Formats: sequence, C-alpha cells, structure tokens
Amino acid sequence: MHTEIEAKLKVDSLQEVERRLADVGAEFVEEQLQTDTYFDNPEAALKSGDRALRLRQQRTGQKEKTFLTYKGPKQKDDFKKRQEIEIEIGDGDSTEELLLALGYEKALVFEKKRRAWHLVDCVICLDELPLLGSFVEIEGPDGKSIAEVQKKLGMSDLTHVVESYACLMQQKLRQLGKEQRQVLL
Repeated sequence: MHTEIEAKLKVDSLQEVERRLADVGAEFVEEQLQTDTYFDNPEAALKSGDRALRLRQQRTGQKEKTFLTYKGPKQKDDFKKRQEIEIEIGDGDSTEELLLALGYEKALVFEKKRRAWHLVDCVICLDELPLLGSFVEIEGPDGKSIAEVQKKLGMSDLTHVVESYACLMQQKLRQLGKEQRQVLL
C-alpha cells in the first residue's frame, strides 16, 4: 500500500515556476498528456466516501501507458494525504469494459497537460487543465520534503488546494451550468 502525500497549489503562471525550478537545479523529467476517466456506481458511493477510481491514459511523446488507480479518503494532515493503489495495465479498453460490466459508470473524463520535474526526493508536476487553469503539485515521501521544495520555489505562502482535480472540475461544470461529463483540451 502506498500513501500519496502532496501539496497542490493554484498558480497564475507555470512559466515562472518552471524558471524557478531551473534556477534551483531541478531536473526536467518529461511532458505528458493525460486523459483521466473517473468511474463510480450509480449511487456515487465512491465520491460520497471521498474515494476515487480512475483510469488514466498517459502519452509521453510516442509512448502510451495506462494506469488503473484507487484513491482512498483524504487523511487529516497539513498536506493532501491518502492511500493510493495504482497498477499499470496493458489494455485500457478492456479495463474500461470490465468496469462498465461491473456496474460502474463514467462519472467524468478530462485531459490535462503535465510537465514533470524532480527535486529533493520530490516530483513536481506543472499541470494545465481546461476550465481550471494552472496548478503545481509537489509529491514527496513526507511533509518535510514537500515543504522544503515549496520554500525553495518561493511558494510557501500559497494556500494548499485539498480538492482533487475531479472534484474541482465537477464544481466548475456545475458553476457554469454545464451537464457535460467530458472536458478535453
């Protein structure tokens, strides 16, 4: 079992963050296009229990990978902390068919552009999402490492966003009065 610990920060400009990452010696890892499909049962039991079931298609250049991920409820912590179980799968279409056959429904589909960096045992993801804008996620082994990276990047004063991207996207769609469940770049 893996525990995901991260800080999610809303930013106006990813270019400025990228400049700071380069200035502090962070290593650029890769650019990705991710398509996330969230599943739930008709009663929305996962969402109401602060859990998630996600099928992610991730494209990096010509390579494509697919992951099935379960995220448990958020734990009380200074950072966003939750159980995460993730497996790489070879056949995303069959996995989607399996989930639908088990009674799950597609609750939401959205794309995001991600540029991943590495610094001080942390992965820093610069994310661009339609309708939501730009975010920085700093994921690390513990809160101390995350806080250190946040400080190095001059982002210690930013408020942590505790909601998942799926939750933020659903809130935004409701706010806009849209009933769509698919948001693509």
